[in-house]
Amino acid sequence: MFKVHTDGSCLGNPGAGGWAAIIIDERNQREEIFGGEAHTTNNRMELTAAIQALEKTSAGAVVELFTDSSYLKNAFTNGWLVKWKRNGWKTASKSPVLNQDLWLALDELISARNVTFNWVKGHAGDFFNERCDLLARTTAEKFQRDELKNSPPPPKSSTTPKISTPQEKFSKPVQLSLFD
Repeated sequence: MFKVHTDGSCLGNPGAGGWAAIIIDERNQREEIFGGEAHTTNNRMELTAAIQALEKTSAGAVVELFTDSSYLKNAFTNGWLVKWKRNGWKTASKSPVLNQDLWLALDELISARNVTFNWVKGHAGDFFNERCDLLARTTAEKFQRDELKNSPPPPKSSTTPKISTPQEKFSKPVQLSLFD
């Protein structure tokens, strides 16, 4: 079983953003990954953190995902994603679902794994949430100061990367890892 903690940050909304995830594997080994974009929204960073973390796990993995984003959690636990797909990617008010590209990626990743969502209150002392927040916010600040620039996304591979190969690089559009 993997335990995944995620967070997103945005300085201004939209503005410079960062995302971070901590992945703890079956052997209790921890990997921290983070990245961001120069111009984005907080919700996009929350979703990107989950995508990047799940891409580090293999299909069939059991994942316990912890997030302070009700937007992310409720889409899966309250059936929003199912309704959006059934309604042609329209909300209940008939407006287009925002971040459809990220929802599609998440849906594919989660469909191939056994994921349980857990909501944690942000900025309330949860160690892993606070660590993700620090990594995401620090990355967003670097984008805001022009210390980081967006890079083009890598080509899509046909295989899912696994956590056991930390030397592999995964970025959308910029990703940093303490273990690379």
